Amino acid sequence: MPQPSSASGAEVSVQPPPIEPESVSGPRLRAAVLKLSRRLRTIEVGSSLTPAEFSALATIVRSGQIRPSVLAQAEGLNPTMLSRMLARMTSTGVVTRGVDPRDRRAVVLRPTPEGRRTHQGLRDARARLLEAALEQLPAASRQAVLEALPGLEALADLVGQPSP
Repeated sequence: MPQPSSASGAEVSVQPPPIEPESVSGPRLRAAVLKLSRRLRTIEVGSSLTPAEFSALATIVRSGQIRPSVLAQAEGLNPTMLSRMLARMTSTGVVTRGVDPRDRRAVVLRPTPEGRRTHQGLRDARARLLEAALEQLPAASRQAVLEALPGLEALADLVGQPSP
C-alpha cells in the first residue's frame, strides 16, 4: 500500500504511536473499542431491529433458547423494556415464545429461522466491513491488530468477571 504523500509530494512515514504508560492504556483501549463498536452498530442489512434488539437476538441465537429473566440480566435490561422489545421481536418474526420443556410453568425464547438469517446476515456484513478496513491499514498496523487478537479475546473474557 502506498504511503500518504505530503503537499510537497514526498512520502510520509506512518509510525505507530509510542507505547503508553498503563495509566493511559485503559482509557485509550476503551475509547478505541467503543468507537469501533459504535461504527459497527450502524451497519444494517435489511433489518428493522434496533441495536438493542439485535443484541438480544444475538444472545438468543447463541443460547438456542433462553428464559426472559436470563436474557434481561445478560443484556442489562429492565423487565418493562424487555417486554416491549420481545413484543416487537415476536411480531416481526425473529423470535418465538414457548414453554420450557424442563419446567412447563416457565417461558423460553427461541430464534426463528428468520431470526437466525437476520443475525447471520448482519454478522456477515459487519465481518466484511472489518476485513475491508483491515485491508486498508498499512501492513505493520494490520499485523499488529491480528497479533493482538488473542490478547483482546482473553481481555474480553476477563472484563466483568470476579477477580480470583
